[in-house]
Amino acid sequence: MGLFESGEEFGKMLSGFFNMLAKDENIAKKLLASKLTIRFKYHDPDVCIYIDCSGDEIKVKVNDYDSPAEVEMEMSADIAHKFWFGKVNLMMALTRGQMKAKGPVPKILKLLPVIKPAYSLYPKYLKENGYEKYIIY
Repeated sequence: MGLFESGEEFGKMLSGFFNMLAKDENIAKKLLASKLTIRFKYHDPDVCIYIDCSGDEIKVKVNDYDSPAEVEMEMSADIAHKFWFGKVNLMMALTRGQMKAKGPVPKILKLLPVIKPAYSLYPKYLKENGYEKYIIY
């Protein structure tokens, strides 16, 4: 069993964070320029988050398994959580099998500099939204 008790809790927490990032002008503008659609499949607990950057605004949907995704990423909820603290190197995680990717991985790699500011925003988001118990120090 991982850090999170339910997929519903993890999905609500992470989708809220993604929605916050979607409202950040600098991050959102660059994500929208990518035109990327991505599905994150998490396990331990199971939940899916779909992010659509192909339109005029970023759309975040929890448990959308049907919309077409250019990229699919699969990982445990704990690995995803550590990633947003900047504690997981994407390339190393892919190499070690901690993350699995389907689709054009170079597109994901190009977004790493775009999302780097999110590493400092994640703990702040957790604290401000009642998820303090998940902050990693």
